[in-house]
Amino acid sequence: MATRSHPGAGSTVNTAVIAVLIAAALQILTPVMPALGIGEPIGSQSDSVRTIITPAGWAFSIWGALYTGSTLFAIYQALPAQRNNPLIERLRWPAAGAFLGNALWAAYTQVFGLSAISVVIIGATLLCLLVCYRTLSSARQLTTGERWLAYLPLCALAAWLTVATTVNIAAALRYHGVEAGESAPVIGAIIVVVAGAIGATALVRGRGNLPYAAVFLWALSAIFAAGGQQSSLVAGGVAVAAVLIIGGAIAGARRAR
Repeated sequence: MATRSHPGAGSTVNTAVIAVLIAAALQILTPVMPALGIGEPIGSQSDSVRTIITPAGWAFSIWGALYTGSTLFAIYQALPAQRNNPLIERLRWPAAGAFLGNALWAAYTQVFGLSAISVVIIGATLLCLLVCYRTLSSARQLTTGERWLAYLPLCALAAWLTVATTVNIAAALRYHGVEAGESAPVIGAIIVVVAGAIGATALVRGRGNLPYAAVFLWALSAIFAAGGQQSSLVAGGVAVAAVLIIGGAIAGARRAR
């Protein structure tokens, strides 16, 4: 197993370390609010403003893996050996911001629904994750621990939030009464292709980030399983986006050589 020594390893816990631990716990706890009689489940809120690009329900099972990965990162970054790890230090605050953003988004959405404010929250969360993504993708050498406990979970979460932000925007428009009508399939297909282009760009710049590509393709397959079965335009948009993601991953991997 690759290791890296860090001067001053084992130093005292700082505010950033604690912030990551607390935020990681909060993002797991807030979705249970409806069980306590507060708000409605996220799934119910999403179904109430479902659009043609909302992924199939099974796609959201990925949150189990994302929460697990986030928790493992939170524990890893708190270990004495990682206290002064320069890479982990650069990740702590944006990761804490992302985890807190997930918690705030879940809390807000369960109470108020997928309004424009939910878009602002998820957008800010995505920005935090893109900082993590860029930091990890630009690292020339990762230890085994950094790869499995930082690179994998944070990049996977960044991919999911990239697609989720796009879907959230469409849902928010419907929440506020903006209906696409007969143009919905065309608009949906365009949105999916644009999301694919954004993801492909991230992959080229991120040196073919495999976790990001895999999770993005998972989300696209869920959109195909739902809206893609209702409209050939959406199905075509998903196919184009998938090609862009795979192409971006290949081009990014070649660029890294």
